[in-house]
Amino acid sequence: MDVDDADILAEQRAYYRARANEYDRAYGERADLRRLLALVDDLPVRGDVLELACGTGQWTPLLAARARTLTAVDASAETLAIARARTASLDVRYVQADVFAWRPERRYDTVFFGFWLSHVPPARLPAFWAFLAAVLAPGGRVVFVDDGPAAAGAEDVLAGEDVPAVRRGLGDGSRYRVVKVFHDPRDLTAALEALGWSATVRTVEERFIAGVAEPAAADGTRPPVSPRAG
Repeated sequence: MDVDDADILAEQRAYYRARANEYDRAYGERADLRRLLALVDDLPVRGDVLELACGTGQWTPLLAARARTLTAVDASAETLAIARARTASLDVRYVQADVFAWRPERRYDTVFFGFWLSHVPPARLPAFWAFLAAVLAPGGRVVFVDDGPAAAGAEDVLAGEDVPAVRRGLGDGSRYRVVKVFHDPRDLTAALEALGWSATVRTVEERFIAGVAEPAAADGTRPPVSPRAG
């Protein structure tokens, strides 16, 4: 049976719009998040890069330093304004669009997303990864960083929801439901392989995960994927 996730996704978008001015506090307060940013140096980010759900652009300047070109996409005008200010001196193309609906006119060598995969409802994973396969250039890779299972203890996990979700609050006292799937590296690797991808997903800093994935070759084989840049 199909799950209607439109309401919670709308609430999720509203949350990130409202949170724009608070978002960067976490990176200022938490050393593990600051260290995580350095992970980009060990990931195969290269060529023409697409960053999905770029938010306030914490990852964007690091990607720009590794990319030939960089396109950053986010649904929130509020977070994009902060990202643009952060990268004013860099050549980055920004697109305001719903990641689930947007379709680019070109293909990319690398697609990156930080803390986005956990916000994709499970029912949408096959379509999302089919979209990623379609936008990758030959030999391209998907690279991602996200929360892992150990991060669930710090969240208000909701029971009884049709879609895995947490409830988050903002400084003004408002509260929102947000899709949140705490992917186990082994289970996520198996799920991606079932969708036709070769993937390496590992735990980082105890509570995070980092992954690299590549579509199956035309002959059905799955090329090995290394998490380090080649």
